[in-house]
Formats: sequence, structure tokens, C-alpha cells
Amino acid sequence: MESTVLSIATGSSEVVRSITDECREFLTSIGAADGLLHVWVPHATAGVAVLETGAGSDTDLLESLEHLLPRDQRWVHRHGSPGHGRDHVLPALIAPHATVPVLAGTMALGTWQSVCLVDTNGDNHQRSVRLSFLRG
Repeated sequence: MESTVLSIATGSSEVVRSITDECREFLTSIGAADGLLHVWVPHATAGVAVLETGAGSDTDLLESLEHLLPRDQRWVHRHGSPGHGRDHVLPALIAPHATVPVLAGTMALGTWQSVCLVDTNGDNHQRSVRLSFLRG
């Protein structure tokens, strides 16, 4: 298995950030052929999603999360900024991992799909993302 860790700047506001290009660069750098790309976020307040970006789905996702997990004082987990407890519930809905098939060195994504880091925690401005490739 080959693996690397990316450092992704997410800033101080909620973000759905495509890391598809970084995944492609990793696969190219290791000469990937067939196998599985595993994307892992080792954080208690972030997740990985495969979805369309740029056409509003990323905004829709963040708005849906705000509806499901409002940033208010209902959360038992209360350290950090107000409503931060919701960020700790996020990985139960948006898993901290995704696995993408790779065929002939190319991720087998649909036409509009992107691999995205989902981060609702503005208290952390930098995230680590581990990419691991298991050859077939």
C-alpha cells in the first residue's frame, strides 16, 4: 500500500472543498494502475463526500447540514465556538472516509462526481487528509 498525507487549508468558515485534483496527482505520482484509493480524514469534526460541486450541490449540502445540525446551544459537547458540538456529530452523517475504485490509473468517478473534504468546524483552519492506494 502506498500512502501520503495532504495538508488542506479550510479557513474559518464551513466548506465543501474538492480534493479531486490532489487525488489525481497522488495516483499519477505513484504510477497507479488498478486498485482502490482510500481517502481518510483523521479529525473528529470533518468528513469525506463524493458529490457534484460547482452547480450548487456543495451549498445545498452545507444548508442541509445546518438544518439537520443547527449551530445553537442544544449540544452537550460545548467547547470551542458556539454550537461547536454539531461539528462533532458531523462524521456520523458524512463519514470521515471514502473508497474510490481506480481503473488504469484513473478514479472511476461519474462525470460530475468529485471527492470532497467537508469541514463545518471554523475553529480548525488546516486539515490533514490521508490518501492510501491499494494496488489490485
